[in-house]
Amino acid sequence: MPTSVDKQAVKQFLMTLQDEICSQLEKVDGKASFEEDAWQRQRSERLAGGGRTRVMTNGAVFEQGGVNFSHVTGEEMPASATAHRPELAGRRFEAMGVSLVMHPHNPYVPTSHANVRFFIAEKEGEEPIWWFGGGFDLTPFYPFEQDCVDWHQSAKTLCAPFGDQVYAEHKAWCDKYFYLPHRNETRGVGGLFFDDLNQWGFEQSFAYMQAVGRGFTEAYLPIVERRKTTAYGMRERQFQLYRRGRYVEFNLVFDRGTLFGLQSGGRTESILMSMPPMARWEYGYQPEPGSAEAELYEHYLKPREW
Repeated sequence: MPTSVDKQAVKQFLMTLQDEICSQLEKVDGKASFEEDAWQRQRSERLAGGGRTRVMTNGAVFEQGGVNFSHVTGEEMPASATAHRPELAGRRFEAMGVSLVMHPHNPYVPTSHANVRFFIAEKEGEEPIWWFGGGFDLTPFYPFEQDCVDWHQSAKTLCAPFGDQVYAEHKAWCDKYFYLPHRNETRGVGGLFFDDLNQWGFEQSFAYMQAVGRGFTEAYLPIVERRKTTAYGMRERQFQLYRRGRYVEFNLVFDRGTLFGLQSGGRTESILMSMPPMARWEYGYQPEPGSAEAELYEHYLKPREW
């Protein structure tokens, strides 16, 4: 595996990507702006490094959302990482990435998440182990078929230059990853997910990560523009809050990034930025047969080809 890894180029791209995404989201919201909380860790702690947490609240479109950049280093990988990759044990590591989740006011606008990241684990006298990961996914409450088709077409288009099978493989990986086994349903309608990407070499792997990072707003913002003025009432709002509970369940129980951050002593406020500002749970909820709420369960919360 080649060792010519340009960590600085990756970091510069990620910081620029955070700036670009924040600017685009502020423009589509039209009211709120992101407030930045820059943070730095002391080297006496388990991790060193820092980041820029940016949070938007009470916008015209977005009730709450965050776009985070972080770059941290540590002397030992946490258990969540070494369980997945035992060869990382005993290596110092660097992890950097941009992660975002946007929670809209309007139940007809989907919640969405994106993440791109880079890991490198090094040990003196041995080849570094590195990889890219990331993806994006869409979590509608009242889905529209055309929105889902457009979302996946955007994903397919950005994957095309990297190989004929990339979209199909990373789409299937997303369906499998964002799945709640205790509910027997997917978190939403999927998108792309990839991890441990290094087999293409550094330059091509980095190029794909960049395409996914920049492709998120190209896929998401047209859907936001299309749905943000749709009228809704208390019924739709209550269902949105109920479905947000599923988002919380996934992030706290299954999400590998959340587990990695918490187990490695990461910055809790930044890690849990993905949580919605409000959510609710209801015992034994069943959607009314034939309703728009039932359509979500029957036609969208299961892997399908778009």
